[in-house]
Amino acid sequence: MVATLAFWHTHLSPPRELPFMPKVGSFTCIGPHGHPSLFDLAKTDFGGRKLLLSVKWYRPLRYASIGCTASSNSNHGSICINDFGALLSFFQEMGVNEKETEAVLDKNPDVRLLSLESIRCRIHLLQSVGLNGLALSRLITKRPDMLTAQEVNSLIHFLHDDLGNEVEAEQVERLLIGTEPTFLMHFDAKVSLLLDHGIPKKKIVHVLNNANLSKAICLKSVEEIQRTISFLNRFGAVEIIVKRPPTLNYDLDSQLIPRIGFLRDLSGGDEEGTGGVLRRMPAILSYTVKHMEDHVEFLRSFVGLTNEEIFRIILVFPSIMSASRERKLRPRINFLKQCGLDAEDIYRFLTKSPLFLGLSFKGNLCHKLSLLVKIGYVHRTKDMVMAIGAVTRTSCENLQKVIGLFLSYGFCSDDIVAMSRKHPQILQYNPNSLEEKMEYLIEEMGREVGELLSFPAFLGYNLDNRIKHRYEVKKKIIGEDMSINKLLAVSTERFSRTKKRLAQASSFLDGGNTTMS
Repeated sequence: MVATLAFWHTHLSPPRELPFMPKVGSFTCIGPHGHPSLFDLAKTDFGGRKLLLSVKWYRPLRYASIGCTASSNSNHGSICINDFGALLSFFQEMGVNEKETEAVLDKNPDVRLLSLESIRCRIHLLQSVGLNGLALSRLITKRPDMLTAQEVNSLIHFLHDDLGNEVEAEQVERLLIGTEPTFLMHFDAKVSLLLDHGIPKKKIVHVLNNANLSKAICLKSVEEIQRTISFLNRFGAVEIIVKRPPTLNYDLDSQLIPRIGFLRDLSGGDEEGTGGVLRRMPAILSYTVKHMEDHVEFLRSFVGLTNEEIFRIILVFPSIMSASRERKLRPRINFLKQCGLDAEDIYRFLTKSPLFLGLSFKGNLCHKLSLLVKIGYVHRTKDMVMAIGAVTRTSCENLQKVIGLFLSYGFCSDDIVAMSRKHPQILQYNPNSLEEKMEYLIEEMGREVGELLSFPAFLGYNLDNRIKHRYEVKKKIIGEDMSINKLLAVSTERFSRTKKRLAQASSFLDGGNTTMS
């Protein structure tokens, strides 16, 4: 039978094994200082046998209890005595107060069966993976079963020994608080499965630190993880998972297969293209099929695009799925329509300048439009659309510096507009790079800066590998009088052939001159 000794204001000493199972009633023993003691209990005769306990005095506490297992057979049995005072003192060192300690014991009575040394060892184990202070006290109070669960040992040893203790303490805390101990089993085998499927060892900690370990690892069987990776392999599983570890959080059958299937159907069955979208922005898998359907229907009905055109826009700018249809997409499409663009024009514009759909209007586009109007662009024209498309790839500050640079070299606003109409990208170039090229054009090539009006694309070529190299080669053969357009615009292959012919001709002429002399 089970009996409980309740002592007012005190708890008793740690559990001890006794050679018998006495019948024990409830009573109170008062010590010489007015505090309860075990003195009288030690003297009590239980069926002719003494209860052998040392006499100890305790500071007042709220209550104490002894759980005893009794049996009619006086030769076998045990009595477990928990020293609440010692346990409370130990927990208080970690920020767990008396009330929380009582709650821990209520939630997980098995803690009473452990020695203080066993609890201390488990705490040290948890501390070894970075759980200290508030994190440790939160874990003890929210999940006291982690003090006794055997599954914790193998998990902690794996995190500490095999993964070099690099999984963040916050992740470990979330894992232990949010997961039943039984689901912690085989954690190491599941992580090894990811490595076997190609996740680089140097990236595995990154993956574990950014996934929901409970959803991604613990609550899935080895078979489920195997199926998920095998399915994703068709689209570039390793790159997708490393780039966005939360991909592992999703359920294969109810989330990944339907969402990827929708994109594949939209592409007309193009798995390589679908993989391109997923690798470019794996976060697209966080959107439900319904969400993606609504975006596609908007582009189909409001803009007039086909499924193939919509998929091509998604391929270059998957973030279109994250843009609000009413706050971003509709006003921007309306702007393009007001500038005279039809469905085909809009498709071409969005594939070349997709950032137009994602940038803030007040914080970005509004300021750029204002600058373009100031230098002479007319509002609601196709020229304005081409210019704004080019400057979506640069900051407002950079755009101001580019305009200022051109003005400092003697160009007027009309000149800047004329050059950017021919080559819109000049508005997005780095101003320092532009200045180097203009200086080379003037100082080294001996040209007028005004030549840029007819060939502004000059500013888009690499200074060292294209401009300087070609100029030096042709200068040796035909002198300085050459068209900068013809110098730079021809393909590398054609220039190489021309370079070879010119070199042969030069060699022939040099040989002839030597003979005559």
